[in-house]
Amino acid sequence: MTMDKQYLAVSKEVALKMYNDMVTLQVMDTIFYEAQRQGRISFYLTSIGEEAINIASAAALSLDDIVLPQYREPGVLLWRGFTLQEFANQCFGNKSDYGKGRQMPIHYGSNQLNYFTVSSPIATQLPHAAGAAYSLKMEKKNACVITYFGDGGTSEGDFHAALNFAAVMEVPVIFFCRNNGWAISTPTTEQFRSDGAVIRGQAYGMRSIRVDGNDALAVYSAVHAAREMAISECRPILVEALTYRVGHHSTSDDSTKYRPIHEIEHWRTARDPISRYRKWIERNGWWCDATESELRSQVRKELLQAIQVAERVEKPPLSDLFTDVYDRVPSNLIEQEKSLRETVKKHPGDYPPDVPV
Repeated sequence: MTMDKQYLAVSKEVALKMYNDMVTLQVMDTIFYEAQRQGRISFYLTSIGEEAINIASAAALSLDDIVLPQYREPGVLLWRGFTLQEFANQCFGNKSDYGKGRQMPIHYGSNQLNYFTVSSPIATQLPHAAGAAYSLKMEKKNACVITYFGDGGTSEGDFHAALNFAAVMEVPVIFFCRNNGWAISTPTTEQFRSDGAVIRGQAYGMRSIRVDGNDALAVYSAVHAAREMAISECRPILVEALTYRVGHHSTSDDSTKYRPIHEIEHWRTARDPISRYRKWIERNGWWCDATESELRSQVRKELLQAIQVAERVEKPPLSDLFTDVYDRVPSNLIEQEKSLRETVKKHPGDYPPDVPV
């Protein structure tokens, strides 16, 4: 049996959308990273080297499936239809941002696309995913939950609580571990002595699989099979995708301080998931250099335009800092808002001139 025949069949339409979105994600990461370095946004975090995990896993899901991400899965949103303008609005925290500017950049979320808002604390989304899956089970929905986390997340107590709860309650959830080798500056060798994360799922009594996270077709096949099992058998599944975080942990990090540059370059070139997947679609006669150049040029043009638009949109009003928590705003928050407005008026030079008072 040839290697290609071992994969789940992927239509030309899906295959090309996967590649388009992987390239789009790569270009988006590059430009937003540069925007942060230029001081145009305050923070950014890339998915470089992990594009296959983002896009291929999303392609194997249904829009009815609920996603509880970490912070390195914007490609899942991209696949579901989140536009470059929506990404830009969130990163710039303008009035069109669905979070109303109250979240740091890259904390995306979309009710319409069943994508829970990103939260920075590690692994807190895992118990939430188990609970959401229990809700789907109770409602007899033909859908599952998928939650993403890094290898560092498996060192948190929430990981163990979530897996145990999901296994005991038999709920349709996919725990997707991106084992990229580094929890910020801590290598996996200093985190645990077990054979990665996959064996931990088995210890909690759930089916577990390890997959090459830089092989888009393998990720697609694994998540597709995991989804079918999770829904049809109403049980949790653990997927461990082995990959590598090519970029720095975030714009606040310099990974060359704790890992060799030649290691990073090896994974950026020889193990790049986009180049690897491109070879497959080229062998099928679906891609060429001219198409590649046109795609990258178009994405870059659209994204730069989206950034320009996002920068011009005014910031959310100060009142939005105090809404959406209580049905009726309590007196202490009313007092805080009053005090804040007085402070802004008293010290206008200390606040951005474009903040609506």
